[in-house]
Amino acid sequence: MNEFQRLLGYVRPYRLRLVLSVLLMAGAGVTYGLIPLLVGPVFDRALKPAGPEAPVALFKTLLTGAPVYLNDFVPSAIHNEWTMIALAILVVFLLRGLFDYGGNYLVNYVGLAAVTDLRQTVFDKVLRHGAEFFESHSTGRLMSSIMNDIDKIQVATSHILADLLRQCFVVLFLLYVLLETDWRLALVSLTLLPFVLVPTARIGRRIRHISRHAQDDTAEVNQILQETLSGHQVVRAFGAEEYESRRFLLASSRLRTSNLRYVAQQALASPLIEFFGAITIVGLLTYARTQIKVGHMTTGQFSTFVIALLMLYEPVKRLTGIHNIFQQAIGATQRVFEYLDQPEAIQERPAAVPMKRFEKSIVYSRVGFSYPSAFNGFVLDKIDLEVKAGEVVALVGPSGAGKTTLVQLLPRFYDVSSGAILIDGHDVRDLQLASLRQRISIVPQETFLFNDTVANNLRYGRQDVSMRGIREAARAARCEEFILQMPEKYETIIGERGVKLSGGQRQRIAIARALLENAPILILDEATSNLDTESERLVQSALGNLMTGRTVIVIAHRLSTVRRADKIVVLDRGRICETGRHDELVGAGGIYQKLYELQFMEADRVMDL
Repeated sequence: MNEFQRLLGYVRPYRLRLVLSVLLMAGAGVTYGLIPLLVGPVFDRALKPAGPEAPVALFKTLLTGAPVYLNDFVPSAIHNEWTMIALAILVVFLLRGLFDYGGNYLVNYVGLAAVTDLRQTVFDKVLRHGAEFFESHSTGRLMSSIMNDIDKIQVATSHILADLLRQCFVVLFLLYVLLETDWRLALVSLTLLPFVLVPTARIGRRIRHISRHAQDDTAEVNQILQETLSGHQVVRAFGAEEYESRRFLLASSRLRTSNLRYVAQQALASPLIEFFGAITIVGLLTYARTQIKVGHMTTGQFSTFVIALLMLYEPVKRLTGIHNIFQQAIGATQRVFEYLDQPEAIQERPAAVPMKRFEKSIVYSRVGFSYPSAFNGFVLDKIDLEVKAGEVVALVGPSGAGKTTLVQLLPRFYDVSSGAILIDGHDVRDLQLASLRQRISIVPQETFLFNDTVANNLRYGRQDVSMRGIREAARAARCEEFILQMPEKYETIIGERGVKLSGGQRQRIAIARALLENAPILILDEATSNLDTESERLVQSALGNLMTGRTVIVIAHRLSTVRRADKIVVLDRGRICETGRHDELVGAGGIYQKLYELQFMEADRVMDL
């Protein structure tokens, strides 16, 4: 029950509303219990108008045995028995409706608010995780947990919790009515209850186990759906529609099987209750027949008892279903709390200081790094590199040499395995994460844009920027021309991942976004590698404006883009093998010369064609 206790922690801020809802549900339970108590007087008094005039008894208290009369609750001016009973029935049903409505609303408010807080906590936790977390957890499965698993918890903690409180109080007060009417008969009737509760508990444990499998299957369906929709162009290009359809069908079939197993277990409780209920009713009728004959019980008393027992049947049946739903929710809760309990790989040290400015240099000192899931050991080994403030440093080398990994260590997307990265003499692990990343702008190779307006994409992360600042950044990034040609200009929705824009336009939007961020350190990760000549020319012009007055680390496969760099660093297999300017390296006979010659030989072949 540890998960249940942790879940209650999210309810604590709303405990006053929860207490009030419990009181209202208790009031609703009392009104449910009064209904069978009013049935007895109907048979014994209202349907026998010739009977003697006497106060209308409702019940006797269990402790003192003192009778409680209906006359005590109605105005003294009302003397007619039927009028009193009819008025009491109307008031009881009115109060039941009011109590039920108020309690149901409040407990749903508490449940929905608590689960909203839980979903936000999980989302914030996921946002704080480093890149390693997303490498080991697929997007589809994370979305399934944040939405589907928490939806199951929401169902259990909102209207199902309301139903639980309602049915518990109904059972409590109906049991009081049964014991007050004939406690011996009540005890005999309830002896069959363990034969229902024990199997129900076992069914609940099986349901929790089955629910975990169903959640895993749901996550798999979501993962396939997310991958197929995101990669729809690849699917069509390879003619893999039938393959993806079979994958989805198999995953959906596994989910159907898990859901059917859940339904089969959940449906067992109802036949059990109905069968033992039938046994109880047959026994009661046999007993009542004898008691009424000898005058030990009136027809009204027996009617009260039977109606109370029949009314008890429905809440007991519902409670078993509620128990099963709570078991399913607990299974979902376990998965959600697994994400919350997973430690963050990138954490801010308690004594971390803010990075106020960047003035001197970035130093990689004996840096080593390997991905946790890497099969080939270290990706970077003993990297020593200094980037002075205001320098443009280019990183080149074959694919897989470690260029992108090297720059991802600077904003702490990953932490070094050995050595240290220093900014102005401060280890980046001693700096506050937010202030560190505010001083670094990144223009990636694949720009991610949101399904939002152009303006909101440009001001992403800087919501305080004015439209004037946005336009200035757009002009400097050479993208205002195509923005003004859009239907709604800066308010145009550009589609998921910016699908309504070309590759060059997306890249220039990313450059404008970096201009607005105005960070002193700039990382360009192969920003022009996938562009045509015209788009590359526009992007290069925009990059020129962006690089002015900043410290720049450039990753590039096209060596023509790094000729004017202050320093070129050549990496191969995770090590620095050459360092120098273009003029120094192009004739040094090393890897840089080979890469340079290879690229220009290929360019000559293209020209010959």
